[in-house]
Amino acid sequence: MRLRTFITAVALSTAAFVAGVSGQDLTRLSIPAALGEEAPATFRVDFDTSKGTFVIEATRAWAPRGVDRFYNLVKHGFYHDVRFFRVIPGFMVQFGIHGNPKVQAPWTTARIPDDPVKIGNARGNVTFAHGGPNSRTTQLFINYRDNSASLNKQGFAAIGQVVSGMEVVDALYSGYGDVAPRGKGPDQQRFMKEGNPYLAKSFPNLDYIKSATLAN
Repeated sequence: MRLRTFITAVALSTAAFVAGVSGQDLTRLSIPAALGEEAPATFRVDFDTSKGTFVIEATRAWAPRGVDRFYNLVKHGFYHDVRFFRVIPGFMVQFGIHGNPKVQAPWTTARIPDDPVKIGNARGNVTFAHGGPNSRTTQLFINYRDNSASLNKQGFAAIGQVVSGMEVVDALYSGYGDVAPRGKGPDQQRFMKEGNPYLAKSFPNLDYIKSATLAN
């Protein structure tokens, strides 16, 4: 084996090992178009967080496009070491901006078409955030109360629900409130550019997801 070939093989093996340890497929996460696998009809995701654990069950029939996106992101480790950056008591908690700006960058324009709202925003239901029609990417929120009256008509289609550990979701740190400029929380644009170091320095009390993995 040539020296260059050997070095390349070692480098690839090392990269694969690191990805396996972290649970993140950083190579594939940098190419959103490569993650288009159809999700199972239902599946569960175990969230291990700084406050404890909770489980989300996703149902593809509720919102197929959204559930497929969620499934692929979870399968490849996107939500590992991700902060709950917007926590508004009595309303919802939001997460889904990756802590590494290089990973986050290609997803900011990887939008998926809307799903019709079949299941609304009852307490514990999980929904993709969006900024208008056909703009969903990676951010999700969990409803703290039944927000259906206001959110359903805005096109927020639930993809699943918290089936255990809602008390953990309720306990996530909420002292910063809404994001800037509406509240004292993080500036989302700065967060996307600077990543987790920005939050660690300026918003150290935010809770975070240690890992989000498909349940066996």
